[in-house]
Amino acid sequence: MTAILGISAFYHDSAAALVVDGEIVAAAQEERFSRKKHDDRFPTHAVEFCLSEGGLTPDQLDYVGFYDKPLTTFERLLETWLAFVPAGYRSFRKGIPVWLKQKLHLPKELRRGLGGDYSGRFVFTDHHESHAASAFFPSPFEEAAILTLDGVGEWSTSCLGVGRDNAIELMKEIRFPHSLGLLYSAFTYYTGFRVNSGEYKVMGLAPYGSPIYKDRLLEHVIDLKEDGSFRMDMSYFNYCQGLTMTSERFHQLFEGPPRAPESDLTQREMDLAASVQAVSEEIMLRMARYAYEKTGQKNLVMAGGVALNCVGNGRILREGPFENVWIQPAAGDAGGALGTAQFIWHQLLKRPRTLTAPDMQQSSQLGPSYSGDEIERVLASAGAKFAVAEDDNQLCEQVAELIADENVVGWFQGRMEFGPRALGARSILGDARSTKMQSVMNLKIKFRESFRPFAPIVLREFVDEYFQMRKDEDSPYMLLVAPVQEERRLPM
Repeated sequence: MTAILGISAFYHDSAAALVVDGEIVAAAQEERFSRKKHDDRFPTHAVEFCLSEGGLTPDQLDYVGFYDKPLTTFERLLETWLAFVPAGYRSFRKGIPVWLKQKLHLPKELRRGLGGDYSGRFVFTDHHESHAASAFFPSPFEEAAILTLDGVGEWSTSCLGVGRDNAIELMKEIRFPHSLGLLYSAFTYYTGFRVNSGEYKVMGLAPYGSPIYKDRLLEHVIDLKEDGSFRMDMSYFNYCQGLTMTSERFHQLFEGPPRAPESDLTQREMDLAASVQAVSEEIMLRMARYAYEKTGQKNLVMAGGVALNCVGNGRILREGPFENVWIQPAAGDAGGALGTAQFIWHQLLKRPRTLTAPDMQQSSQLGPSYSGDEIERVLASAGAKFAVAEDDNQLCEQVAELIADENVVGWFQGRMEFGPRALGARSILGDARSTKMQSVMNLKIKFRESFRPFAPIVLREFVDEYFQMRKDEDSPYMLLVAPVQEERRLPM
């Protein structure tokens, strides 16, 4: 038996994943246990869960993998600071203590996080190797083109590669500071949302605007090539040398300062969101087409934070050249924990893959589950009023009636999802036909912005009746957006 624990930590979305003899035994994000959104600390609780699920203790692990190479990342930080000195001193001074105290001593930190009980080998994989491994190895494809797109990992911000059998090869990269993820984060900051957690808000806001700034973006800010590669005019940005994402020149180009986070949204923010979304989709499409030309593969797999842009993914599926597209459900940094563990098993140890349908991700339900008795004890201890259904049929009938009467239902079953999407294990359900349901769920249940969208659930046999998808296309992971059929659209 070979047991491998993968860890991502110390930036955002810490997570752990356990792979035993090539099988994904467990994977979870630390935030689901700590209840601290995007928790970046060592994933103590996630590690404890994974080991418990595998019936292991730290000293029984053969390898511990980390999703990033910290020394290479530190090299980038030093070179970036020196390139902008003295302008970058404030951001360098703010960031250096955590490196000197923690990130430059990761083996020690990881061993401490494991309770000092692990004495085996640590393996540090490149950030985008971790993403690529998480995209290809759990996929259902024997061969595939690979695209990884995010903010930055070490030096790379986007990578093109190919996966064959039990190996991946990264062939081309875009390097920092030119980054699609950081471009999107700059507009996230500029429209008044938090970087690394508000990007999906920008994507949700985009349909309410018009891309009136798209041409301005492409003319002044980003030089986009036909193959999807690009260079950014860094005079419009401040993230290399400052504590903010955008510069005064950026503010002048887009006619004003960043929106204050608590101020009202205006049409300007909606148009800005629509514009950066349109540019991002164009870059993603061009990259996908080039990946097809470069690799000759009929399948595409994707990972990295930008691969959570389900609108762009949907366009790649509908308008791109690939026959099949598979996207890692935990596409962000959390998925790097799974990627590094699988990279060790397949790439370093040269162990073969066993393909299963629909994929090896197990519906991404890789987290903890709880028995009926455990759930009842928690409800009772909280003083909740509850009744136990006689069987699943009775339960489903009652829930259907509640939803049809415009009630909101919390649905809790099986193992928790790994990744940011609610996929039916920990979900909030409402009637999509109701004109008030989006507002009720956003404002009264989730306490979030009223424009934020929800994903639909539809039985497989009715997909084509409701959505403009490719025939017999599945979308199990909430990572593809498709237009609604004209006859199924409700008047607003």
